Amino acid sequence: MVFLDTPGHEAFTMMRARGAKVTDIVVLVVAADDGVMPQTIEAINHARAAKVPIVVAVNKMDKSNANPDRVRRELSDQGLQPEDWGGDTVMVPVSALKKEGINELLEMILLTADVQELKASPEILGQGAVLEARKEVGRGIVATVLVQNGTLRVGDVFVSGAAWGRVRSMSDDRGQRIKDAGPSTPVEVTGFNDLPNAGDLFQVVQDEAQARGIAGFRQQETRDREISAATPGRNLSLAQLFSRIQEGEVKDLAVVVKADVQGSLEVLRDALGKLSTEKVKVTVLHAGVGAISTNDVLLASASKALIVGFNVRPERTAVDLAEKEEVEIRLHTVIYELLDELRKAMTGLLSPTFKEVSSGRAEVRDTFKVPKVGTIAGCHVLDGVIPRTANVRLLRDNRVIFDGKIASLRRFKDDASEVRAGFDCGIGLERFQDLKPGDIIEAYLREEVAPVL
Repeated sequence: MVFLDTPGHEAFTMMRARGAKVTDIVVLVVAADDGVMPQTIEAINHARAAKVPIVVAVNKMDKSNANPDRVRRELSDQGLQPEDWGGDTVMVPVSALKKEGINELLEMILLTADVQELKASPEILGQGAVLEARKEVGRGIVATVLVQNGTLRVGDVFVSGAAWGRVRSMSDDRGQRIKDAGPSTPVEVTGFNDLPNAGDLFQVVQDEAQARGIAGFRQQETRDREISAATPGRNLSLAQLFSRIQEGEVKDLAVVVKADVQGSLEVLRDALGKLSTEKVKVTVLHAGVGAISTNDVLLASASKALIVGFNVRPERTAVDLAEKEEVEIRLHTVIYELLDELRKAMTGLLSPTFKEVSSGRAEVRDTFKVPKVGTIAGCHVLDGVIPRTANVRLLRDNRVIFDGKIASLRRFKDDASEVRAGFDCGIGLERFQDLKPGDIIEAYLREEVAPVL
């Protein structure tokens, strides 16, 4: 039994739609104290559009204000009639906090699978769907693929959207290397020649020539669509945008988007496209996965665009080039804050009160387990200063893994208030233990500034 968890926030519509398309059964989780929310109705519609049966889990039954009858009534209004009210929708009361009702939920999922007569053949060529895709240093492009039919094997030639490749390696959900994967198995696959899109169908083909031909045709189709949809942007920072709106001008806001994984990228593209108003039209010129590079800055400079990064950081050379080309880079780790910032700028409400100032960077050279303390990173400070009181973010392959505070900073066995470039130190992070050699710890300060427009 494979579970795909999709977020509930309204910005993640595409992720829920894709989740409904690649699943056999939808488990709709409704909070007993909140009832049916707009996103719940949206998820029901996605499941119906994909013609997928629904099992309802009524969660938070341990709460004093839980009201399952209200949930039943509200779901009935949406056409999901509970079994105990004479309908055919299975509803299971559960408490995730107290782990109650979980076995009953699993039994109902298996019963629904039996009724639906869900079957697949392991004998045919593997096929499925790409759930997520990203770039990793040393591994290249890595995609999470759900095998839905047939068997996928190491060495198989495949095509996925406009990408193709040969399965170089496969890992299961526990990170163990495997040689083949049958139906209903999620695997991490390497060997792609290009980054597939989340939701793309994944199909094993007979040979490399066939894969190249199909992928080439789809790439040409994608290029033709992009050329016909391309519109020139005009360079605007958020402050300039705010100023122009106040003057009553209608403007275009061109955006280059970079994110950590394909799923986040898809959500961002969709959400940014919906931000357009009567005053401002938002155009996503380019969207990609990975660190913000010099190529992104050059594109933004040539197109007069703003760069938006979600859960990624710019390469050092890209930061210098952006300053030189006067390209604005906006970085966020919370998608709602990113969208709110752009929305406020577009409605003339932007009032920036903080700016981020980089303090220094340190590279993790080794890690140590200290009793009652946890994992300490043995670091070498590459540049600047690492202050004990600074905010820090941990970067792995230029992706933000942690953003928070320093728990301890030491030189040898002594506590230190700061450590400068060229020196070694030990760094412990607050409530975070997953440190690895090669990680970069980036220290930064937030300075309050008066709004200037």
